[in-house]
Amino acid sequence: MSKSEYTLLENRAVIAVTGEDAAEFLQGLVSNDIDQVGPDRAVYAALLTPQGKFLFDFFVAEIGGQLHLDCEAARADDFIKRLTMFKLRAKVTLAITEFTVAAAFGGDAPAAFGLGPEPGAAMPFGGGGAYTDPRLAAMGVRLILAPVDNLGALAITIAEAGAYDTLRLSHGLPDGSRDMDIDKSTLLECGFEELHGVDFDKGCYMGQELTARTKYRGLVKRRLFPVKIDGPLPEPGAPVAFNGADAGTIKSGAGDRAIALLRLQVIEDARAAGAPLTSGAAKITPIRPAWMQTTPPDS
Repeated sequence: MSKSEYTLLENRAVIAVTGEDAAEFLQGLVSNDIDQVGPDRAVYAALLTPQGKFLFDFFVAEIGGQLHLDCEAARADDFIKRLTMFKLRAKVTLAITEFTVAAAFGGDAPAAFGLGPEPGAAMPFGGGGAYTDPRLAAMGVRLILAPVDNLGALAITIAEAGAYDTLRLSHGLPDGSRDMDIDKSTLLECGFEELHGVDFDKGCYMGQELTARTKYRGLVKRRLFPVKIDGPLPEPGAPVAFNGADAGTIKSGAGDRAIALLRLQVIEDARAAGAPLTSGAAKITPIRPAWMQTTPPDS
């Protein structure tokens, strides 16, 4: 069994949502059930436009009795501005904190922190918190670290640069706005149902109507897939084609793996024809991860 490793996620920031109306405020806005968040549970969620299109994805954890959002650092200020638009008279304060974010993975990372293997299992850690990734337990543990916290006492080592991103790509998990199009992507085409990022029983939230309609009417026509690259790695945004027709778009990638937004019908057509998808000089092979319900060609 491989040993557990950790890496600091310098592209992440942590926003504190405080005040007596904090939970109620978020509950009416985001895709997951904030009432489930507590000292022993974290969740993955998204903020959508009123039309149900992607704006931000993030993790919600409770630290010291307060809600904290682990989000993209480069977009944290915009995230706060967007949330502030809906404060009205709610007694809520939003602020970027001094917490940092890390990920521990490989081996039995949850056990190294005394966590259970179920997605979202959480517990206090030092001045912050630790939780098994709510999307997929195979991604290990996410950590919200206070400035004084130290991982040196644990039986884990620093990972090589890019190791965590390689793990993410191997499981086909989107990485925020690198893979999901702002004001365009929908939750179900990005795997939010299977990755525990949307609750269909929680009641109304912003964008809920389109998300529910997409699910119950079976309107998903394209999906984000992990793909194997045979040839030079295409740049993000590069088109994917099948027999000269548009098949989708390459998103983030590294080495011989990438995420691609692909049309489901074209994937089936390529499978039936026994012909590859291509992007530039590269052959593109969709791979169905174990968590995904949609079935592309097996690899």
